[in-house]
Amino acid sequence: MSITATTEAPKTLADLEKLLENTLKVKVAGIDVDGVLRGKFMSKEKFLSAVSGGGFGFCSVIFGWDLHDTVYSRELLISNKANGYRDIIAEIDLSTFRRIPWENDVPFFLVSFLDPDTREPICADPRGVLKQTVKKAESKGWQCYAGCEYEYFQFKETPETVAEKKFLNLQPLTSGMHGYSLLRTQLNNEYFHALFDETHKFEVPLEGHHTETGPGVYETALAYTTALRMADNAILFKFAAKSIGMKYGIVPSFMAKPWGNLPGCSGHIHVSLRNSEGKSLFAVTEQDLKNGGRSDAAYDDTKFISQEAEWFLAGILDGLPDVMPMLVPTINGYKRLVGGEAFWAPNAVTYGYDSRAASIRILSPPSVPPSATRMEVRVPGADMNPYFAMSAIFSLGMRGIEKKLKLPCPPISKMTTEDKKTGKVQMLPASLESATERMMRVGSIAREPSVFGDDFVDHFGGTRQHEVKLWNEAVTNWEVERYLELA
Repeated sequence: MSITATTEAPKTLADLEKLLENTLKVKVAGIDVDGVLRGKFMSKEKFLSAVSGGGFGFCSVIFGWDLHDTVYSRELLISNKANGYRDIIAEIDLSTFRRIPWENDVPFFLVSFLDPDTREPICADPRGVLKQTVKKAESKGWQCYAGCEYEYFQFKETPETVAEKKFLNLQPLTSGMHGYSLLRTQLNNEYFHALFDETHKFEVPLEGHHTETGPGVYETALAYTTALRMADNAILFKFAAKSIGMKYGIVPSFMAKPWGNLPGCSGHIHVSLRNSEGKSLFAVTEQDLKNGGRSDAAYDDTKFISQEAEWFLAGILDGLPDVMPMLVPTINGYKRLVGGEAFWAPNAVTYGYDSRAASIRILSPPSVPPSATRMEVRVPGADMNPYFAMSAIFSLGMRGIEKKLKLPCPPISKMTTEDKKTGKVQMLPASLESATERMMRVGSIAREPSVFGDDFVDHFGGTRQHEVKLWNEAVTNWEVERYLELA
């Protein structure tokens, strides 16, 4: 399995025992469908026994309830009353070993979840889903590579003060709109540097780290690596930011759209495929580069990417509307996309060379070297589950290569605002409810075995229907303020 192991990851049980010889306890965690880490401490003895025994029992209810531990509105496949919320198997991944620097360097490992009867990955385990996608790429001689960028608001609050204020009138970390500011970071200098330095020790390396537009907003780009390691790093970066924030009385928020009148928080994903020699499958040949691009490219925007890359791009565009809940999984995430043109948040099936207005931004020569040729998928918000989002992107892209799909539309530079109104441009679902309905319908591309399959769609779709049900039942402040007196 193509995962870039951490520096000190043990390869044998003997290596592991030596690594833990002065250790009392170990922390382990897996990931639920909402991208929340669920884990615990284990004694060293119990942990070593679990490793040698092929895993340990973990309550399946983490796939039977939502991010606030409310059991789903209807019974779903993995964990339910009928099976008694039985245990599933947590398989420890030794390649993920790292120490948590802000917890006295306690050893930490990620787990994947298996069915206790078949020992196959359970259908909705995020790491298992991405592993299967990566495995399919490897069967074709390809490696999946990815990068992730997070934007996130931060508040001078604690979990207690946020609750006391009922999530209203929170104090931003800094005031005003100051993207790329060298001054604003100095107002919280220790915290700003700690995010970079502590995550480096935690083996979640960063590539870039700066202020972004908005009060108290940072943007952090994680270092490019193999897709599974990237998804692990993305989840662990959130954990690190929230943990480090606690030390400084700061609450980072990866909510996609905290404020209606300000830009939302993106979770842009960069992707590429490499061949068995480690060379980019998306790069044009040296000869095409000298000739000013591929002569058979569909458009000028794609003349500096390979034919395989063009098919990959077509595959993403073809399936994008059918996998939206995997990229935008929350009610709030669609608020970021509605009217997104004002804040560079894409809401249509679009692409373009180096275009931040498009859903898929092509990065290729002449703006980058051929080896750095890639695509940036700009639809996800910071609240996305990176495992599901990356699985969707790579599965759709590889489907495009297999079917040799043609680009379904011209690049965004050839489109006008009027084209959206007339239906010439395909719009993405504008709510979690419509996105879930589209994903779950008969004939959805998401249901194809090479993408996600029925079991995953039925389970994950059920969790999204639960979110929609809770939202539809809720009475918001907006409604009370609008209708209480005058209706």
